[in-house]
Amino acid sequence: MPPVAIRAHTATTALGRGRQAQADALRAGRSGLRQNDFSHAPLACWIGRVAGVEDDALPEALSGWECRNNRLAWIALQQDGVMDALDAAIKRHGAERVALVVGTSTSSIGASEEAYERLVDGAFPPDLARPIIHTPHSLGDFLQHATGLRGPCITVATACSSSAKVFAQAARLIQAGVVDAALVGGVDTLCGSVLFGFNSLGLVSAQPCRPFDAGRDGISLGEAGGFAVLERIDGDASGGLQLLGYGESSDAYHMSTPHPEGLGAQLAMRDALARAGLDAADIDHLNLHGTATPANDRVEAIAISALFPDSLHAASTKGFTGHTLGAAGIVESVFALIALEDGTLPATLGSTTPDPACGAQIRFAADVRPVRHAMNNSFGFGGNNCSLVFGRA
Repeated sequence: MPPVAIRAHTATTALGRGRQAQADALRAGRSGLRQNDFSHAPLACWIGRVAGVEDDALPEALSGWECRNNRLAWIALQQDGVMDALDAAIKRHGAERVALVVGTSTSSIGASEEAYERLVDGAFPPDLARPIIHTPHSLGDFLQHATGLRGPCITVATACSSSAKVFAQAARLIQAGVVDAALVGGVDTLCGSVLFGFNSLGLVSAQPCRPFDAGRDGISLGEAGGFAVLERIDGDASGGLQLLGYGESSDAYHMSTPHPEGLGAQLAMRDALARAGLDAADIDHLNLHGTATPANDRVEAIAISALFPDSLHAASTKGFTGHTLGAAGIVESVFALIALEDGTLPATLGSTTPDPACGAQIRFAADVRPVRHAMNNSFGFGGNNCSLVFGRA
């Protein structure tokens, strides 16, 4: 595929707001996880909560979309020059030629939970009687109004691969000539459905998560938002970071369990490499999906060992942020871009004893070295897989 330029990128997580907060924490090995203090789901677990979301109301002109998820989207959108890059793309191409493709898993369901808790004579209370925030497209609709974009507007909801697949969708729109640029990203926030839901599946650990550790016993949930501005490369204007390839697959194996040999994961990674025109040995860093559930980590480890040489530095960053669900793809793509820019290869935080399925590729210790190509894996329920390859021009 033709490379796609990345004009700006940002993430806001439990580590802080913006790219620098993420980079500083990754380099220092500082986790953003804390004991659960989310009052809507009083469970004994650890979470990755973004500070200050409760205090930052939306601007009055956007108050019709008021909810925790859209607040976090607005916060993330203001970081790292994303709006400036978007404005520049609009000036070059026109608002109709810039797409908006965003991923989310639960969207604004926290507002729906509150509405049902506060029913008035069987109806939603007046302040929450706003239909758009009770739909999966709440995020996309909000961002369309917040940015003024008038190109295709798409919300991707494929569980934990959602905001990785937005890169693939945007690249296809650009390659097909439908648009010249795109704002991609994803946002998911903590709510009762997320915490109680995953806990009911027996997937939430009472301790900070330990990806790929032999003693791992479940995930830590988090919330996050992030964005990137993608643009067609014309002429010599190709400098900087680039999306080089993407691969998508579906295991079609089980509703919640990946294929035991990681065939779907391997297919996504192979396709991403093929589109990028690279071999597995060309990848210096891989941000693993690595949720710290027993089955998923073992399967991903098997797939990594089958594809990559020992020289690869592969790590999971869930111990820093928690599993941010529909925002994991964009957050961990930003982490991969940080590796390209700074040479920061993160640790698999909180893990000490590798699972026997892990090959030498999966590293628990951090490193710093030049990175030419980086990959990100995001795998969702039902074997919905996406892998992305990034590089530098």
